[in-house]
Amino acid sequence: MTSFDSSPTLTAWRALLAIAVVFVMLATTGWTAVRHQHSAAPREVALASWAKDRIAGHALPDVGAPASRLAHFFTALTAGQQVALADKYPLVVGNLNGAPVELRYRANRHALAQAETAEEQRTQDTRLSPDGRHQAAQRLARFRSLLAGDRQILTFDPSGRGRAAEVFGDLDRADRISVVVPGVDTNLLTLERTGAKENAAPVGMARSLYEAERSARPASHTAVIAWADYTTPVGIGMDAVLGGLASEGAVRLNALLEALPGTSDVSLFCHSYGSVLCGVAAHDLPTRVSDIAVAGSPGMRADSAGALHTRARVWAMRDSDDWIAEVPNMEVGGLGHGADPVDPSFGARIVSASGAIGHSGYFEPGTESLDNFAAIGVGAYDSVTCASSDLACHREISG
Repeated sequence: MTSFDSSPTLTAWRALLAIAVVFVMLATTGWTAVRHQHSAAPREVALASWAKDRIAGHALPDVGAPASRLAHFFTALTAGQQVALADKYPLVVGNLNGAPVELRYRANRHALAQAETAEEQRTQDTRLSPDGRHQAAQRLARFRSLLAGDRQILTFDPSGRGRAAEVFGDLDRADRISVVVPGVDTNLLTLERTGAKENAAPVGMARSLYEAERSARPASHTAVIAWADYTTPVGIGMDAVLGGLASEGAVRLNALLEALPGTSDVSLFCHSYGSVLCGVAAHDLPTRVSDIAVAGSPGMRADSAGALHTRARVWAMRDSDDWIAEVPNMEVGGLGHGADPVDPSFGARIVSASGAIGHSGYFEPGTESLDNFAAIGVGAYDSVTCASSDLACHREISG
């Protein structure tokens, strides 16, 4: 891997290129590509009702309370009371950090069933345009897919473009937990795909990583979360070169991590814009987060791994065919995401992405990128294949 050429001439040209790209984006997409989010109507209605309700003579807790306080609230309830709340307020309990995991799964099945009914009605609504009915049909298919079998849906909110998270494995009993954080254009409709692009979508990424981790260390009990529970940028517009959505997502990610059951180590696997989010979240991560691994990163909004102010190991990879390499790694007035994590001077442990194809191929079975992710996820650091020239990585796996 060639080192970053930091000559003044090249730096100046990259700055000019970045500014030119910004002006093009401003002219074509404007400053508010997705700034004005859809109102979360279904969940807002449920939250308003929750705030006024009581159980066993006591007011229901503030949903913004710390996860530990919410966990204590649910522990004090009987099993019947827990189920009653989940069935009455599925969009609240299903997204409530601190609620028991199995109760959240139950609540989200109820929420999905309700969303399925509502969306089926929309597909027959003649007041909608043909395009509107087509989108309703797509959402209906997604809800039915998420309801199929025994899928473990940890979060679900159908409002706007939608958010969700799915768990593979037993989250309550896991020895190691991995969280996949995806990038741009992630929503309910792009949560999962079939065919050749299956492993380029969050659910496919997480499922592929889960299976690779089980192969890497069969005796280990692992769990993997496909975490699509933040508002992502739409396309490569202004929100993709700014850090606002990453900052909002970082708060949501850290809230999830604080609420995970048990005390097992947690590893983050952050793809594309998801690595920007992980970089912003890094300084507030719970101490149980042992590793942050980024792939296809446009930057982590930090000048170096040390500037992330985290105790977690930082790993980075990029495929030689990944177009993200052409994006200038800089930050000017809040535009851009800073230094390149696969530049040796950044200080991350650079690992091989051999076999990956392009920007979305890092989780494909049979690639060194996926094998390396799996080894990191289960703590088998001596099995990681480093980039040939990276001494920091070699020291990590030999130490």
